[in-house]
Amino acid sequence: MAQQLATLRTPAAYTGVTAYARSHKGEASAAAYLALGHAYILDKKYADAVGSLKQAKEAGDSLEDYDDFLAARAYHESDQEAQAEALLTGFKAKYPDSIFVDEVPELEANVLLDMHDAAGAKRVLDAAASDPAAGRAGYQLAAGLVAQAQDQGAEAVRIYKALLLGFPLSTEAAIARAKLTNLGAEDSLTSNELRSLGDAYYRAGRYEDAGDQYRALDRKANLDEQSRNGFAVAAAACDLKLKRLTENQAQALPDTRDENGARRAYLLMELARNRNDLDAQTQIVTQMEANFPQSQWLAEALFSSGNMYLLRKDYSKAAEYYAYLGDHFPNSKNGSAAHWRAGWLNYRLGNYKEASRVFEDQIHKFPGTAETASALYWRGRLYETQDHDIAKASANYRTIVRVYQHFFYAQMARQRLSALGKAGAETAESTDLEQIKTPELPNLSESFPEDSPHLAKAKLLANAGLNEYLAREIAADPDSGSWSALAEAQIYASYGEAYRALRALKRALPGAASASIESIPLPYWRILFPEPYWSIIKAESAKNNVDPYLVASLIRQESEFNPSVISYANAWGLMQMLPSVGRSLAKQEGMKNFQTFQLLDPETNIRLGTKYLKQTLDKFGGVPEYALAAYNAGDSRVQDWQAAGPYGGMDEFVESIPFTQTREYVQAILRNVEIYREIDANSDTQSKTAKEMSGD
Repeated sequence: MAQQLATLRTPAAYTGVTAYARSHKGEASAAAYLALGHAYILDKKYADAVGSLKQAKEAGDSLEDYDDFLAARAYHESDQEAQAEALLTGFKAKYPDSIFVDEVPELEANVLLDMHDAAGAKRVLDAAASDPAAGRAGYQLAAGLVAQAQDQGAEAVRIYKALLLGFPLSTEAAIARAKLTNLGAEDSLTSNELRSLGDAYYRAGRYEDAGDQYRALDRKANLDEQSRNGFAVAAAACDLKLKRLTENQAQALPDTRDENGARRAYLLMELARNRNDLDAQTQIVTQMEANFPQSQWLAEALFSSGNMYLLRKDYSKAAEYYAYLGDHFPNSKNGSAAHWRAGWLNYRLGNYKEASRVFEDQIHKFPGTAETASALYWRGRLYETQDHDIAKASANYRTIVRVYQHFFYAQMARQRLSALGKAGAETAESTDLEQIKTPELPNLSESFPEDSPHLAKAKLLANAGLNEYLAREIAADPDSGSWSALAEAQIYASYGEAYRALRALKRALPGAASASIESIPLPYWRILFPEPYWSIIKAESAKNNVDPYLVASLIRQESEFNPSVISYANAWGLMQMLPSVGRSLAKQEGMKNFQTFQLLDPETNIRLGTKYLKQTLDKFGGVPEYALAAYNAGDSRVQDWQAAGPYGGMDEFVESIPFTQTREYVQAILRNVEIYREIDANSDTQSKTAKEMSGD
């Protein structure tokens, strides 16, 4: 009920949480009233919010700082400044460990400003000037407002400008910009400063805002020609992202011999690619190589061109573009990926000598990148098939198994070592391979202090559905570094929110797939690879003769076990079923009057999804790699990729999937299956050992 109240704030949720608050006592009641107060603030019902927060404070004292801070905010929003100030005065002294300590100065300053006490507001801000609070956008906005209220126009302008440029994507930045405009000071922003704003919007994907910014700059007087050209080209780049740039508009841009001209050429190349004009695309890139040999836009054009020819199955042409990029722009954002693709496509074309050279360069020049494991594996395969050097092949495979324990290529490497048998027992020594290390794991504890007040408050917050504060509250415990992520995750898991728990630990342990099962405590693995709905999964898997670990692994990749998720592509629920597919399968299952919303029911989704997975497996001869690729990208694409063979093995097919998202999807699910099995096996071993030690 509290979660529904926090997210949807329906009348039923309000009624349910209110009834809970009234029927319970102590901290349980306090948490419910806090949930009501928080929801009323979101709905701008400030009087109701204050009433609920007062009741929360009367019911229990564990979350008093939340009650006071949120009540002060409600009072401020409803123009009851004296009441707000009464709660904020001395807040830090009363609640020194509160997560709101850094927010109080800015809120109190705004309250005092509304009370026409600018001097008092300044004293509050000055008192916190050396605290972390001063680094907040809200604090800086309050400081600007105080300076403006005290008729210190120049200081206000300075503060607003710093806020706008330092936090360009924040709500406070938008307010600061409006203040600068009202002060007639927006013209004081230099072209470079304004350009940085446009670039920030562009990087954030706010192309409409970025385009408006660049066009406004283009209209400024007294601009030098190069700057004006740069703004015009940048605006056109936004239009390209918004799919409204025409070739005539791009051609009309100034054709210069600087980075602006290089970007113009890149835009023209992308337009040529979009209309499948291969002659124009080739000509433009060739001209860029001659005119802009060091430009980042040439690097972008090369990568885009390589991708285009890869999708067209012109592997030779794609390899040329990727190789040029990898050799000339190794430090660019796509340098490693392009270099790897050049090697792989040469392998596919049978140019094994060149492929071997590129794979070795990949390992040495791009260590620690996402492509290292792939390069190690395929160089190992060439050591086997072309060089007939089993010792070196084995050394590569063993390095993959050691460093990338649960990667797809670790599975492939173990298969190769098994196939090599006794011959694979001998490995060539290599200092380079020995230097490839597994990323270090953080210090991880699986137990928590019983007396942590912050952890106790976090549990109450979760009960109140106030997840937005949970991680901050746990992190406020100064000793939580080794257990904060697990504590947060287990709280979510205790409320049946496996997907929130999973995400919390994925953020904390991004390199878990490289680690052995033994190196991470089992409770972490159980949340990283959860088994909710396990009885349903096993039952439906048995009915359809499908591996239940495969079903669980697919769910983890599709929805992270969030039963309510609906994707941008209109796929629903745990196994991300399209409504049309769901209706068809429901009919096959004899489900009458099926409605799309039923796909959000875990049991129904797993029932239909497992049947669909079985049908997909059957279409592709029971081969999971084909079936998973089809589940993600569609049957026809997989059939097209199969026809692009022949392949020397399933490893070659998977690596040849041209869609990065689909390739990684297939690899991740196969990895998930292995990890699930290892976790359960490890758990069984631990249980058996514990029983033996206890004498049972």
